[in-house]
Amino acid sequence: ALSGDPDDADVYLRPSSPDSVLRWTALLKGPADTPYEGGVFQTQIRCDSDYPLAPPSITFVTKVFHPNVHFRTGDVCLDILKKEWSPAWGLQAACRAVLALLSDPDADSPLNCDAGNMVRNGDMTAFRTTARMYTVENAMFIDWPSSKKSASGKEKKRSAGRANGVGDKAGL
Repeated sequence: ALSGDPDDADVYLRPSSPDSVLRWTALLKGPADTPYEGGVFQTQIRCDSDYPLAPPSITFVTKVFHPNVHFRTGDVCLDILKKEWSPAWGLQAACRAVLALLSDPDADSPLNCDAGNMVRNGDMTAFRTTARMYTVENAMFIDWPSSKKSASGKEKKRSAGRANGVGDKAGL
């Protein structure tokens, strides 16, 4: 099942538009112990009308430096999003596969040749430093959605006040 629950650990999915179930926005938390740790990466997911028989297309909106992510377009090169797709997988599984790819780049099928060459040549310090720089510059300001059950006490009081017809000066 698809979950829009922000308390789910590392993937948050929501429809991009209430008018279409074929377009989704996913937020992905950068995996621990990678240059992407601490970042939140926005992706767009496009499903064709024959989904789930055909794989979804996942594109990074947040700029990311990775061998298997096209630097300008954000396209992702991942076998399960191409010929290895199975209708048994869903959007959560596809997003988790993208997270696994962030943890374990494949330098043999790069869409970003600069990143691919760094990894292929064993220059992991340069790769990690560059990937980290892009994470800090592009993915550290995106907030993870908060759920009602994890809202602060102040927010809970404000919500309770609104529910009882009490608002602040701004009419919130």
